[in-house]
Amino acid sequence: MIAQGRVTVNGKVVRELGTRVDPARDHVKVNGRHLEPVQPHAYIMLNKPKGIVSSLSDPEGRPTVKDLLHGVSVRVFPVGRLDSDSEGLMLLTNHGDLAQALVHPRYHVPKTYLIKVKGVLRDEEIKSLERGVELEDGVTSPARVKKVRKAEQNSWLEITIHEGRKHQVKRMLEAVGHPVSKLIRVRFGPLTLRDLAAGEFRYLTDREANAVRDLVRDRTSSETREQNHSARNKARVSSRLTRREPPSSPRPGSGSTLSSAEGSRASARLSSPKSGSSDLGRATPHPSRGSMRRSA
Repeated sequence: MIAQGRVTVNGKVVRELGTRVDPARDHVKVNGRHLEPVQPHAYIMLNKPKGIVSSLSDPEGRPTVKDLLHGVSVRVFPVGRLDSDSEGLMLLTNHGDLAQALVHPRYHVPKTYLIKVKGVLRDEEIKSLERGVELEDGVTSPARVKKVRKAEQNSWLEITIHEGRKHQVKRMLEAVGHPVSKLIRVRFGPLTLRDLAAGEFRYLTDREANAVRDLVRDRTSSETREQNHSARNKARVSSRLTRREPPSSPRPGSGSTLSSAEGSRASARLSSPKSGSSDLGRATPHPSRGSMRRSA
């Protein structure tokens, strides 16, 4: 391709193999088309403050998470969402497949929230949350609930879910009679908010990024194994059904499934010397026992 003169750098044809370019400054074209540099995957953790919309733009003109990413040159997008009045950990990335897997309910990626609710939950109310509560869009999956601290009028809980329904945590607490007054996401999969200040962001460490990738790889691999196992079971059942022999049918000409005794009695009746039946008796000889065993 280079030797054929099909590559240009900053408008000049390049024919020397191994020519170095800077993707940030040089304009490379192949067959007259600009070659876009492949951006490395970026993973950013943000502590979203209350009042910030968890999207890159807002038709109502409200501030968004994009306004907090000062100095980030790579285009990233939020993984999932947090309500405007909610706070806490958000992951932003340009790794589309990973982002889709993290928010898909079938991969059961856990999200943990620290919430302040009105009143103090009774043990049976906590058990109800742990079993799953009835909402207008169906029963929620089981949650993990832990009491953190309580005051006279309010209490703090830590709740972990793996679904992503709209306003799910708030609706779950309302269903047991304890409206949420404050909600902070403190964990998302293997990531923990820790001491990251509200409104601040940082890039994930290599260890954190690897942990997120490993989580997604494990969950997707597990699903693939289950699908393969199910397919093998179906193939075995189909193979067993195919190997079954069809029920035997009488051979052409045998014409009878009578037992030997029944055949003998029938033949005797046909050959008995009744009036007008002697010719019929001679025309239908008594079948041998061997032939009757073959027909049975």
